[in-house]
Amino acid sequence: MTFFGRDAFQLVLLRRMSDFQPELADEARRRLGASLADQREANKRWQAMVRSPRSRGALARYRSVLGAPESSERRTIGDLECEALLWPVSLWPDLRFEVLAAPDGAVWNEWLVRAPGAPGPVLESPEDLRPWSATVDEVARAFAPVRPMEGTAPTRWRLAFAGRGGPYVAEFTYGLLQRVSSGGSDGADRPA
Repeated sequence: MTFFGRDAFQLVLLRRMSDFQPELADEARRRLGASLADQREANKRWQAMVRSPRSRGALARYRSVLGAPESSERRTIGDLECEALLWPVSLWPDLRFEVLAAPDGAVWNEWLVRAPGAPGPVLESPEDLRPWSATVDEVARAFAPVRPMEGTAPTRWRLAFAGRGGPYVAEFTYGLLQRVSSGGSDGADRPA
């Protein structure tokens, strides 16, 4: 794999997701036609790009790897103005990789979101939360009020919420649901 493009980038996403859902990640990697060695190489190259002293900013890196965004719009979040850029990802056709960038190009957030116009999942109970079925925003809306919790890595998020049967914690990687745990705030009791 010499060219680093969208497929290689998706292998990087899968590398982090495999910590939670190795079977789903392996199946998705095979759909991309990539080997484990390809995935390791993609992750190595991505990390080298991120850590390079001559590295371009994160937004320029995403543009060079993913190409021109499918869409870009100005967005106001509280008192802050940003640009929301969306790129398609072939593994998840109903999702887009979203980057929120400050006016100076600094990246504030990067994750998977539902594609504009794509129907989201019906989320009525914690049992509806299946791996890779929902995004952070969808779970937050469906089970409001939620309490954001610190993730276990920079690309991970956790939401605590109450549902039928008690407290739950939903864990996400790159904004995509990986597992749901019940019974406590540590998120370790009942994997989905």
